[in-house]
Amino acid sequence: MPRNPEPEATPEKRSLKKGAGLLLSISVIAFLCFLAVVFWINNPKPRLQPEPLTPELKTIIDHIPGKSDALIYIGLKDIRQSSLWQKIIPDSLKKAPLFQPKGQLDYLMKAAKINPAIDIDTLLISFKRHGYKEQDFLGIAWGPFSKKIPESFLKSHSTTTETIGGHQCYALDRTLWLCTLSPRKIALANNRKMLQEFLVPTGSFYQRDSLTTTLINKAVYKSDLWFALPSAVWTIGALQSLTSANQDIKSLGNLNSIQNLALSVKFNNGIEGQSEWVYSTRRGAYFASTFLWGAVKLSELSGTRTAGQTKQLLKKIEIEQNLESVIIHANLPLELFQHARENR
Repeated sequence: MPRNPEPEATPEKRSLKKGAGLLLSISVIAFLCFLAVVFWINNPKPRLQPEPLTPELKTIIDHIPGKSDALIYIGLKDIRQSSLWQKIIPDSLKKAPLFQPKGQLDYLMKAAKINPAIDIDTLLISFKRHGYKEQDFLGIAWGPFSKKIPESFLKSHSTTTETIGGHQCYALDRTLWLCTLSPRKIALANNRKMLQEFLVPTGSFYQRDSLTTTLINKAVYKSDLWFALPSAVWTIGALQSLTSANQDIKSLGNLNSIQNLALSVKFNNGIEGQSEWVYSTRRGAYFASTFLWGAVKLSELSGTRTAGQTKQLLKKIEIEQNLESVIIHANLPLELFQHARENR
């Protein structure tokens, strides 16, 4: 007997099959995207190899007492010799005071006619929280200090002199102690205890403060400017100051969740710098990097109100999540600054 032909699929059945297949495809793609995101968040990315500390600086840091809330290094001599400083920075700014100290330190610098921008070659400062708001500090400065602040000057301006660790130390008042380490190197602190613990060290800073040591290793460039902020209070304060003019970046970056920060900058034929923001979780770092990357890319688009020079600058910025960190790298060539200067 002849076989009855099978009934053809109705349009409704074909539509249901296509719909189920499309839903399955979307589900598979979504699952694969989820796996890719999970892999990206938890997979460590390659890092730039950090420059090493000089032997002298490594020894100086090893003698820092206690633990540090902020460690800041400025290689002013190297910055002054850079092409950026020589060709771009106006002469009026080259001689402008680097910072404005307060109290007895301000008096000392004015009396000795010390201009930090000219007379200091290198500066290393460690801040340590003391109480709720007060900060102890220890600073090491390199420069022609034997001419600016000779022994006769220190004796005439000090209230107390004392030999500590084989070095003659001077108390200019109860808020400033100073010690000459060599003709071109001095140590200063806001109290005797900080200076004594530096001159007569016990233990190793690198073993005592592993968090700051880790952040020092995250500072890629070591010659010109770098700082390590293990304290969340210092980190949030620094980033809020840097982003105070841009509330969108401030909110997108979720700055209040950042635990630690390291930043380093190299000045030569332009500016090359890298900053690492450390979050408490990898997920927090991933979402912060995603939002920051999106904000930068949107600002680069044509038709936005972002100025042309700013767009050129944003194109030189790279943002990446690496485990618990957001790494921001910028390489700004000298031509970018020359062009901005010509268009003023």
